[in-house]
Amino acid sequence: QVRLVESGGGLVQAGGSLRLSCAASGTFFRINDMGWYRQAPGKQRELVAVITSGGSTNYADSVRGRFAISRDNAKNTEYLQMNSLKPEDTAVYYCNTRAVTLQFQEADYWGQGTQVTVSS
Repeated sequence: QVRLVESGGGLVQAGGSLRLSCAASGTFFRINDMGWYRQAPGKQRELVAVITSGGSTNYADSVRGRFAISRDNAKNTEYLQMNSLKPEDTAVYYCNTRAVTLQFQEADYWGQGTQVTVSS
């Protein structure tokens, strides 16, 4: 099992910055992709950014150039640096990890979510 603990959300004014962190713990063979998703009120959960174990990244068009995803493989931790925040970035942000279990099966795990609110 993999447990994900998120931190770093909060309230910020438009144009400001926040940094989210997500630490994975538990028993597993390997962590593959790590990503961030968000869900605004009344909307479906959407992908924000993803990073592979090799460091390749991909971003939603709405955040490309403003957000940066990174990971520290030694700490099993991923980060989301969010700059130039806009009110439309307001949402609950969830971290996601695709891990290979000790039974060599790949499974997705989710954090508890952290609220990001951007005021205009």
